[in-house]
Amino acid sequence: MDYKLLGDSIQIRELNETIKQVAPTNISVLITGESGTGKELVANAIHHFSKRRDKPLVIVNCGAIPEGIIESELFGHQKGAFTGAIETRAGYFETADKGTIFLDEIGDMPLSTQVKILRVLESGEFMKVGGNKTVKVDVRVIAATNRDLARDVQNKIFREDLYFRLKSINLNIPPLRERKEDVRIFFHYFVESFCAENNITFNGIDEEAMEYITNYSWNGNARELKNFCESIIVLYPDKKLTAGDVKRHLKTELTEYDSLLPTVSARTRERSEQDFLFRALLELKSDIIDIKNILQKQEIQNFNTEINRDDGFYIPEEEIENMSAEDFDKRILTYLLTQNNWDVNKVSDILGHTPRNVYRKINKYNLEKQYR
Repeated sequence: MDYKLLGDSIQIRELNETIKQVAPTNISVLITGESGTGKELVANAIHHFSKRRDKPLVIVNCGAIPEGIIESELFGHQKGAFTGAIETRAGYFETADKGTIFLDEIGDMPLSTQVKILRVLESGEFMKVGGNKTVKVDVRVIAATNRDLARDVQNKIFREDLYFRLKSINLNIPPLRERKEDVRIFFHYFVESFCAENNITFNGIDEEAMEYITNYSWNGNARELKNFCESIIVLYPDKKLTAGDVKRHLKTELTEYDSLLPTVSARTRERSEQDFLFRALLELKSDIIDIKNILQKQEIQNFNTEINRDDGFYIPEEEIENMSAEDFDKRILTYLLTQNNWDVNKVSDILGHTPRNVYRKINKYNLEKQYR
């Protein structure tokens, strides 16, 4: 894997140089930038070029962990610390010992947890939830956020001392719209990768279409561009892409949902973006409902077959007919969490989901109360 950040803009070239300068040290790093700019890639590059490259890189999405269990996940817990804690468990910091921990979306971390992160940064020490002994670790901390932490400090939702401790080295990734020369590089990289992975032939793109793509705003940055590349190749197979193809795909089409939006004569850019997002969410919700209706019964039948009566889980056929996908999802998740001592990582492996998705469902179905 090439850990050099993709791009030929002066900003990316400088960022690549700074990463190589900072990486060999043990200093904490704060990575800032809009969503989709590649903050996790920067964290990976720092770890790769560091002296800790042969040790673990533990990635933690702070915004995906419910507040009630985040300290247990970060620092571990002692047996009996709360209901369901039937054994002592190591947290992410202990797992990352001698290596690097990447705290993504640190701006979403509760204030009560921030003070404990500060202690780890200053002394390398913490205590497990329910414990009375200090645990010592040697961990390099890399944090990232798309929030304005300086403003969050002013609003008293982020600790000032932690902010200044983190921002001693601040690597900012500029948005894609500010480095248009990188758009072409990203486009060809994403297209070639997707075609190779899916055995698809790409028949090229004309210059007018490429110019349109280069000058597009890409508010979702590289992530949005990647999704665009993959979808347009699938939608327009066996042809050279034209400006018309690109414009049709990127244009915000009028839909039946436009009637739900307020009519204004002079919308600001922010308001236009909000309206576009609202439309997109409504369309996505409609698509998801259609898909769920098609797959719901098949999914329940599959699970019923894989986990049978002998395993202690079975739903009678007559109940399945009246059961929604969410009802079944909650029921199977509760069962698997209970059977696996609330080991989220293990349950996510069983379900084929990411731990982040499992945490979201725990929060959605209000299961974190059982976890505590």
